[in-house]
Amino acid sequence: MTERMVDVAAGVRLCVDVSGAGELLVLVHGAGCSLVAWPDDLVDQLGRRHRVLRYDARDQGRSTTWPAGEPGYGMSDVVEDVVALLDDEGARSAHVLGVSGGGMVGQLLALDHPSRVASLTLVSSTPGGDGLPGMSEDLHAFFAGDTGEPDWDDRDALLAYLTELERPFQRDGFDEELQREIARRTLARSGDLRASTTNPYLVDPGPPWRDRLGDVTAPTLVVHGADDPLFPPAHGEALAREIPGAELLVLPGVGHGVPPRRAWPELVAGVEAVTSRGRAS
Repeated sequence: MTERMVDVAAGVRLCVDVSGAGELLVLVHGAGCSLVAWPDDLVDQLGRRHRVLRYDARDQGRSTTWPAGEPGYGMSDVVEDVVALLDDEGARSAHVLGVSGGGMVGQLLALDHPSRVASLTLVSSTPGGDGLPGMSEDLHAFFAGDTGEPDWDDRDALLAYLTELERPFQRDGFDEELQREIARRTLARSGDLRASTTNPYLVDPGPPWRDRLGDVTAPTLVVHGADDPLFPPAHGEALAREIPGAELLVLPGVGHGVPPRRAWPELVAGVEAVTSRGRAS
């Protein structure tokens, strides 16, 4: 991994890693995840046809952080960060793959900067708004339970905490060995773990945008787990229905987040198909 720092706004630097060759594909992860949450093997597969850029968002990894509980930015700033990364790469446009909250960033990027998005892949995401089902009962119980904070000075406790935090989201796709490795690398790179696990969930998303999705012009693939406990499949169905020409790929037995290894062939094939419909420059 070759990392470098990019100035994206006044006083804000993001850590970036670029690999592979071909048209630029930007990976935008969900809240609380740094660039290492994209498994290296998956990035390598995506890099067979693309130059893949993954990055630490604000408050993640080696990027600029704010005090825990006090994020000094909103969703619009996070969207503009991606534009700044494209500028730094010298790219007029790029393919965008967003997971969960990263999918929301991708939607807003395609709406507010349509010329910069050559294609859009939305994984485990939602258009927001009314009329969509809430999280599963067991995930609701998980959030409502008293899980308590970890001992922030105990590395082993933090490793277990970060690993197990993903289990209820990923369902049968939970890969403990992989998640433990991601947790280990997250700990090694984190500037402020309290901030990275708190601030992203306090960011102001800005005005709703679901009623604007009909204006998305980028070729779009919506990928959704059939067993997603946070955003049940109706969220993905709504995205595919409301974005013109969008295709929907439902992955059986898959929960929320980056799909498990067994689903990577379908995911990579879907990404390669949708990126072939839009040309980055």
